[in-house]
Amino acid sequence: MKINWKNIFFIGTLVSLIMVTACTDDLKITPEDTQNIASEEFYKDPNSYKQVLAKLYAGLAISGQEGPAGRPDISGIDEGFSQYLRQYWLAQQVTTDEAVIGWADGSLPDYHEHDWNENNEFVRALYNRILYQITVSNEFLRQTTDAKLDGRGVTGALRTDIAVFRAEARFLRALSYWHALDLFGNYPFVTDNDAPGYFFPEQKDRTFLFNFIETELKDIEGTLLAPRSNEYARADKAAAWMVLAKLYLNAEVYTGTQKNTEAVTYSKRVIDAGYTIEPAYKNLFLADNHTARGVIFPIAFDGLRTQTYGGTTFLIHAAVGGNMSPAEFGINGGWGGTRTTSALVNKFDLNLDLATANNDIGSTTLWGLVGNLNGWGGSADIALRQTTTANIFAVLVKINDDGELKFRYNHDWGNNYGDNGANGTIDAGGDNIKIKKGTYRITLNLVNNTYTVELIKDLRADFHTDGQKLEIESISTFTDGYAVRKFKNVTKTGVAGSDASGNFTDTDFPMFRVEDAYLMYAEATVRGGAGGNVGLAVGYINQLKQRALGSTAGNITATDLTLNFILDERARELYWECHRRTDLIRFGRFTTGSYHWPWKGGVMGGVATSAHRNLFPIPSSDLNANPKLKQNPGYN
Repeated sequence: MKINWKNIFFIGTLVSLIMVTACTDDLKITPEDTQNIASEEFYKDPNSYKQVLAKLYAGLAISGQEGPAGRPDISGIDEGFSQYLRQYWLAQQVTTDEAVIGWADGSLPDYHEHDWNENNEFVRALYNRILYQITVSNEFLRQTTDAKLDGRGVTGALRTDIAVFRAEARFLRALSYWHALDLFGNYPFVTDNDAPGYFFPEQKDRTFLFNFIETELKDIEGTLLAPRSNEYARADKAAAWMVLAKLYLNAEVYTGTQKNTEAVTYSKRVIDAGYTIEPAYKNLFLADNHTARGVIFPIAFDGLRTQTYGGTTFLIHAAVGGNMSPAEFGINGGWGGTRTTSALVNKFDLNLDLATANNDIGSTTLWGLVGNLNGWGGSADIALRQTTTANIFAVLVKINDDGELKFRYNHDWGNNYGDNGANGTIDAGGDNIKIKKGTYRITLNLVNNTYTVELIKDLRADFHTDGQKLEIESISTFTDGYAVRKFKNVTKTGVAGSDASGNFTDTDFPMFRVEDAYLMYAEATVRGGAGGNVGLAVGYINQLKQRALGSTAGNITATDLTLNFILDERARELYWECHRRTDLIRFGRFTTGSYHWPWKGGVMGGVATSAHRNLFPIPSSDLNANPKLKQNPGYN
């Protein structure tokens, strides 16, 4: 993407922070840098405040101080693996039915197998990356208090801007504390009220963290800019409402108390903030997706200015392998790692109400389809419907097996039409028309004697199947499992991203988008949230369905709007966007034997896993360093 905001991610050499909030060098969350900006000299430049705010946002996108590698923010793991989104994605996706990764780096296979422990380096990197983000946010807040600003003589427009900057820093800190709450449950708690230095942070439980995040987000709501009025990739009120909606939707998991009414309220605030859904689903995941509608809070990437081996560089490169063309994805080569399981693929099997959809086309006519689908006349022909245009007829039909068909009038073999040239033109008594298994909209146009056969599919199901097997026999074999084509480093017109080498990507990651608010509103309504309207929820879902299928064929009714349907629809709409683990836990499907998927628990067919794995463990390095910490139940 091309915006000025990204240009300040690297102004000269990115500034870095020297702040320690833990009690030992073992944690090593401080940047590998010697420049201490907790100094009055640094803040003599009025631009420094926005530069440091940029560093806070960049903490979600980059991994260190020198681009892709060299001076990492955290140590103890390869810098490329240490990037925030890459670690968050692995924890939220590879532990679920939506993703596998074929690499055997260190303890990475533990995520498929559900047997991670407190010594897993990926769990530790995620824990430390979250704590690092909280730490840098705290220091910015310490350096921008009224007392500090008064002492520096900061007034006027800059003072007003800094108030907004502080609200955004508090949002970013709340976002990371929400991740900590969701992933680890009980987490060391530090704010800007704690003086920097070596000390033992107190560990707080989920209820405390829930209340802190809720209070913070409500407190900054009045200072954050209005929805869609801030610079791209900066937080506004709608971003805070999204986190609150997610906090409330998962409140029963976090605190034991449902907050579905509040989830209805805040998801509706987002929906009513003027966002519309992007007409083409695929545009949400391309190199120019900064122009896509409905994105509320992205993590911004730029192939020249935010180079990292995490983020969407990882998501795109790792998903390309086998006989896939890297050029199609705007990259110089695939890493052959990530795929999906049949559990996700099968959720896209269409189960359409064809009768209703056909009634929506129009009334039946004497024109029909004859072929394998009706035993070549052994049963009634499939009646074509009169469209709104005279002499143009159509029908939606499910073909259960590969076969052939023809058009005929009034069941009369003396008035049948095929296609001699397989060119879309009908010929009297012509050759049978070949057709493969699937669901189709078939149109007969007697104005110009042509026909069309359009496959109806969920356009969100963007899988590479050529040379790939649906079922995974070996996780390490890239061609086992369908590859996911969702993210690409090309624009809508097919132009590759800005990095001519093809190494690093321009594609932003849509952390929050309005479609998620639609789905949260529907779920909270079904769960009994006061103020929710089932009819409105159905309408929101049908907007997603109509975009996905290009017609009303997949529309649902109120009776279809069940929790099981919503969980599956969230997978169809939001797969690979870091929601799945949290969703499965909320629905009671992540651990135990309530839901098996391929390779859950390290077994091809999937097995039950222990419920204690709904939380990740506190890393042993931090437990050994801080006597105030206790391990989560079920871990050593």
